[in-house]
Amino acid sequence: MSSIVLSAMLVVANVMGAGMIVPQVARLNRLKTTEGISAAWIGVGLAMNLWWVGYGLANGLWGIIPVSVVAFALYLVMAAQFVALNGLGSLRSCARGAALLGLLPVPALVLSGWPTAGLVVGLCYAIQFAPAALAAVRSNQLEGVSPVTWVMAGTEAAIWLVYGFHQGDAALIIGGGGGLAMSCLILVRLTRHVAARRAVTPADELVLAR
Repeated sequence: MSSIVLSAMLVVANVMGAGMIVPQVARLNRLKTTEGISAAWIGVGLAMNLWWVGYGLANGLWGIIPVSVVAFALYLVMAAQFVALNGLGSLRSCARGAALLGLLPVPALVLSGWPTAGLVVGLCYAIQFAPAALAAVRSNQLEGVSPVTWVMAGTEAAIWLVYGFHQGDAALIIGGGGGLAMSCLILVRLTRHVAARRAVTPADELVLAR
């Protein structure tokens, strides 16, 4: 793979990764609803992006640092929106999500350094979107979920997967593959949700409203 193609992939991945939260932030601001959105996912996103910054600095993978910094800031904005709409109590789920995955790489980092910790970070990223996917699968109210966010998330994950193979970086391969799988799961759920809503006739809607 040429350096030009590789550089272009990094640019696209950074744009997608930093921008994927923007449609979700905009949707929350417009609709004022968090239906179908997992607070735990926000907490996990905050923790994982901090880990990717550390991993990038430790291993000279400068391409993942800008996207991680910007994404962390946007997750903070989304956390503030979530609290504004649901109250301070919603921070408990956010904090649990951050602690659940955010602390997992710590033992590996202390005992074996960044090579092993990076693998754990990649694994955590692979399941980073699991709370969001679980919330989407379990909920019939998905109006708060932005499909654009998950198209961009899947695209970003696919690029990191390819980039990881090119660099021989197992953390990026695991993270990219898992992120792609979770994004696709959410998009399939959203597609089915929209199709089901369109299949409901006006008479059905009247009955459901009663």
